Amino acid sequence: MAWLHTWTGLVVGWVLLFMFVTGTAGYFHYEITRWMEPERPLVDAQPVADRSELISLGLTRLEQRAPRAAYWEIVLPHDSPATRLWQDFEIRWEDLPEPGHDHGARGNEILNPLTGAPLEKDAVRDTGGGELLYEMHYRLHYLDALTAYYLVGICTLLMFMAIITGVITHKKIFKDFFTFRPGKGQRSWLDAHNVISVMALPFFIMITYSGLVFFDTTYMPAGMAAIYGPDRESRDRYFDDLYAENHDHQAARRPDAPLAPMLASADQAWGDHQVQSVFIQHETGKAPRVEIRRIDLDRLRWYDGEKQVFNANTGEAMASGPYGTPTSQTRQIITALHEGRFAGPWLRWLYFAAGLLGCAMIATGLVLWTVKRRRQHELPGNGSLNLRLIEALNVATIAGLPLGVAGYFLANRLLPVDIADRANWEANVLFLLWGEAFLYACFRDIRKAWVEILWLAAAAFTLVPLINLLTTDKHLGITLPAGDWVLAGFDLTMLGLGGAFAWMAIKVKRRWLRTGESS
Repeated sequence: MAWLHTWTGLVVGWVLLFMFVTGTAGYFHYEITRWMEPERPLVDAQPVADRSELISLGLTRLEQRAPRAAYWEIVLPHDSPATRLWQDFEIRWEDLPEPGHDHGARGNEILNPLTGAPLEKDAVRDTGGGELLYEMHYRLHYLDALTAYYLVGICTLLMFMAIITGVITHKKIFKDFFTFRPGKGQRSWLDAHNVISVMALPFFIMITYSGLVFFDTTYMPAGMAAIYGPDRESRDRYFDDLYAENHDHQAARRPDAPLAPMLASADQAWGDHQVQSVFIQHETGKAPRVEIRRIDLDRLRWYDGEKQVFNANTGEAMASGPYGTPTSQTRQIITALHEGRFAGPWLRWLYFAAGLLGCAMIATGLVLWTVKRRRQHELPGNGSLNLRLIEALNVATIAGLPLGVAGYFLANRLLPVDIADRANWEANVLFLLWGEAFLYACFRDIRKAWVEILWLAAAAFTLVPLINLLTTDKHLGITLPAGDWVLAGFDLTMLGLGGAFAWMAIKVKRRWLRTGESS
């Protein structure tokens, strides 16, 4: 088990660290995206409007904009748990399909909540934002999606094996949790690895297992194949059945029944301020219906689909149907646990901290492997190219990857706004810096490479708020007085990360260089 733990962790450790770094950033990817779009205004107090008046304005605009639509939807202003941002007053629709097509063109408009007039979307720079960082942790980059999914799945499975074998190997796991002996070389690295691993062990087990379930049709297709067959055409039939709908619709129209009693019924069932949207649809051969949909706030599943359904002509309540099968609900719970979409601000910070502990667990394990083997390889005649390569990979990924992430944010501010393929160039900067850190570590004395790249990462993170100050009007001098804690929190986090890497650089210089150790 010890052998299996060591080698399952080592062979994909650098990919796992990349997945943890980018995945941890994903817990705040909407906030990161907002910072990377500085053209957007600061958060202001949202205008207050009567709910019934908003719905009336939305219906009037839909009658003008989409008179022949398969459905209408009026989304009321609210804090969205799905995006963790304010959801504006919006209308959405889908046109009736053309002959021979299942779906028509979809459209949406953001409306002024006081007048019902459409608002122009903010003109923002092209950026990958936090979404691109989040996608990297399961899509990697420069690879087609299916290849990336299989690589990530293999790495996740090996990490799951490393966690389970690690628990079995460390028989004194709870005693080790309270044991840390600093300044003891290899013993200290083992203690640090043990403490960090146990500190967030339930999170590590949950995040790896749920990651495998996340792409169930890619990694575990046996159930689907048993029902639909193993070929690609059968796979397509599976998705057709999964998303099957009655596409024969009449044009949506304003309900004859008053909406106020329907909204009152929803308020009585769910409480005040729980209505997310009003959905109107008329399937051929059935009564036209109005769906009052709920904001998904108090359930672990990030999407519940909870709604109340009414006859649009009479106002009578109709059966709404189940909110999903037990299988789909279970999958939603596992997905919600992985993404943390149900979490409030403090729980998301806990997710973020656990993600950082995951990065530290992988990093200390990689360093421990080299520390255990360095002494014998440093004996005369025992030089090892493999050890040198692994040490360079450690420096590049543990210190150089964060440098690349900081470069990603700096590129957002420094690249010309009108450059072609701008979002991809932001990502290119990340990987160029990461690759350059690896080349530097290959040809530089490994002890000096550790210190110098850690200092570069510290400087890069510290520069992010400074460059933001020089290039935009959304800097700390503005965001703090305005109380915009999304933008201010990002800059303060960058300063905190800069300080953390500076502290690591100082510790490395004091302990590793003076003792002649290289990691």
